Amino acid sequence: MNKLISSVSPHFYTNRTTQKIMLDVVIALCPAAIASVFIFGWRSLLVIGVCVTTCVLSEFLFEKLCKKENTISDLSAVVTGMLLAFNLPVTIPIWQAVIGSLAAIIVVKQLFGGIGQNFANPAITARIIMLVAFSGSMTKWIAPSGFFTDIDAATSATPLVLMTNGEAAPSYSDLFLGNYGGCLGETCAAALILGGIYLLIRRVISWHTPVAFIGTVAVMSLICGKDVLAQVLSGGLLLGAIFMATDYATTPDTKWGKIIFGVGCGLITVLIRFWGNYPEGVSYSILIMNILTPFITKLTRSKPLTGGGRQ
Repeated sequence: MNKLISSVSPHFYTNRTTQKIMLDVVIALCPAAIASVFIFGWRSLLVIGVCVTTCVLSEFLFEKLCKKENTISDLSAVVTGMLLAFNLPVTIPIWQAVIGSLAAIIVVKQLFGGIGQNFANPAITARIIMLVAFSGSMTKWIAPSGFFTDIDAATSATPLVLMTNGEAAPSYSDLFLGNYGGCLGETCAAALILGGIYLLIRRVISWHTPVAFIGTVAVMSLICGKDVLAQVLSGGLLLGAIFMATDYATTPDTKWGKIIFGVGCGLITVLIRFWGNYPEGVSYSILIMNILTPFITKLTRSKPLTGGGRQ
């Protein structure tokens, strides 16, 4: 009886550890990180470095303070830091990036018990907190001009803002390569798709949620008479669908659950983009569906067959 171990799910073991999975995610995010340097300049590396360092240090110090097992070696804090940085403009003040990183790790992740027990994606939730707290700096976009982009340059509207105002969006090639203003990790569709393909090949994620999410936005854009390709390639859709709506801890673990989750994210994104007060709705859609995840999982989980009649 003294060998009985009680722990949270999952309860089956493979040679694929959390560390190996998170390392694959880090590798998949690298193309977008490299693209951000070419698009927005060297300061993007500073923002990424600050977010990652703060996330790792805050996780280490919190667990040390609470006398919990140290988990920074599983690389989940690194992934959270990279994803949060990718959701920030390159002009973000460094101290605000630090506060966002602390919120992601301590408030959203550690206070709920650590990895696997947080109800919402830490990077997404921290971004929304920062949008509320620092709306001015969180919506300051500059036109990309390569390695030496001036962060004090004139602001530039994102494609979604342009389309909302009835103006022409950048060309498809610019959207695909990320040659427009936006968050530092969301603009280059080519880099994000490359990372997504890597995760699919490595079987870190399945196709269900990304395809359902992106497909729903595409179909609804077509029905509403919008530019389908521009809607798919703009904003944080690809970043959210590939890297954040596939989070193991905060999304359903059944196939139909993943599809329902993706469709729900797509519908909410479209509602906010086309009829809401914000030009983008990816972050809010994922957070809302994170809250509904336990119910979706319960409804879509297979029921075991039992024999015999009522006793």
